Amino acid sequence: MKLYNTLSRTKEDFVPIKANKVGMYSCGPTVYNYAHIGNLRTYIFMDLIRRAFEYEGYKVKSVMNITDVGHLLSDADDGEDKMAKASREQKKTPYEIAAYYTEVFFRDLEKLNIARPNLTPKATEHIPEMIAFVEGLLEKGYAYEIEDGIYFDIAKFPEYGKLSRADVEEQIAGARVEVNTGKRHPADFAVWKHAPKEHIMQWQSPWGMGYPGWHIECSAMSKKYLGETFDIHSGGVDHIPIHHENEIAQSQALTGKIPANYWMHGEFMLVNGGKMSKKLGNTYTVAQLEEMGYSPMVFRYFCLNAHYRKKLNFTFEGLDGAKVSYERLLAAVYQHKVGAAQADEGRLAEFKAQFAAAIDDDLNLPLALGILWTLVKEPKSKAVYSLIMEMDSVFGLSLDKAEAPEAEAEEYPEEVKALAEERYQARKAKNFALADELRGKIAALGYEVKDTAAGWELSKK
Repeated sequence: MKLYNTLSRTKEDFVPIKANKVGMYSCGPTVYNYAHIGNLRTYIFMDLIRRAFEYEGYKVKSVMNITDVGHLLSDADDGEDKMAKASREQKKTPYEIAAYYTEVFFRDLEKLNIARPNLTPKATEHIPEMIAFVEGLLEKGYAYEIEDGIYFDIAKFPEYGKLSRADVEEQIAGARVEVNTGKRHPADFAVWKHAPKEHIMQWQSPWGMGYPGWHIECSAMSKKYLGETFDIHSGGVDHIPIHHENEIAQSQALTGKIPANYWMHGEFMLVNGGKMSKKLGNTYTVAQLEEMGYSPMVFRYFCLNAHYRKKLNFTFEGLDGAKVSYERLLAAVYQHKVGAAQADEGRLAEFKAQFAAAIDDDLNLPLALGILWTLVKEPKSKAVYSLIMEMDSVFGLSLDKAEAPEAEAEEYPEEVKALAEERYQARKAKNFALADELRGKIAALGYEVKDTAAGWELSKK
């Protein structure tokens, strides 16, 4: 299996730390608002990684954090805590906010057929681990305390920037930011913040009342559940320049080891060719797509048509195309489910080998999907259906739910439909004599009308 490692900027052979096992950490949601489809593309990507490893026979231990404190409005330690802001605006406690949006998030994962990771630790339940981590950084001289908190000293870590490959000094020179004058370097980042008395979420620490920095959460929880070094760390490309860069720096400073061997990042989803963001008001949730008539599986299918390292442009024209294709695929799969033809075992072995090669080449799902489409054109056979189910263990498209297509609705003459509607309105007005007369006219034309909860239903006599 070859995977693209952001750290090396190359495809590398996957070599697990422990034989036949994979330890995987994925950056989870900050549960202050609904996850939009751009966010959820990243979690589909997370799910595909796990499914691909399981297809190859690995036992996967997956961990995804739930950030319910510490994530400020700016990733660069500026502004208000997102949970505190949502709490103030929605007039609920941060814990009520977190509980509600966490439940909605997991419901979205279920709809999208994304398996819940083995462990989903909450930041607020791991404050002692974060405090111990910060204490370790202070003891080793990698952190220092100033008026508003404790910061990581990037000058003590010369390798800082190796994930994003950004020149930190150029980055700072080009940025128009208000510099915290207490920091030794503008890029130093908070690992613990001192809390003013009015701050809504704070804990006792050796440095007084405070709360964790966002970046320290993932380092502390991944270390607790996966060890100092694990196999895969996944997330969106937006995590590369700050969040994951900071995770590497603070973890390696404490343990002497880079926390993950392979760093995998999913690209952005655009909308109509431009940026998708809550601020721009051009985001959609799974629930909103459902209201528009698109099933979550159609959205998942839409996502599989682009490689995870390529930007994916969301348009409703594209989603309409995905809907048609997915429905066609289900219909084709059903034909194999009930098929009786004799399969060519040699050809099936070729399909299986091609599929495995696509998955092993850095999760090339678009190629794998093309192989599936070629496979469904084979003579209708239960052996083909069985292979489709194997492939769907990676795709996660719920192809086992393929059913016999519904009979096409019969089209009735406009005159008859008009009479049926007129009769319905007559019954609503309690004009039963007219309703009976209209029923007779409908019958004379060769049709029967039946009352239903929705109104009326026609059938031929």
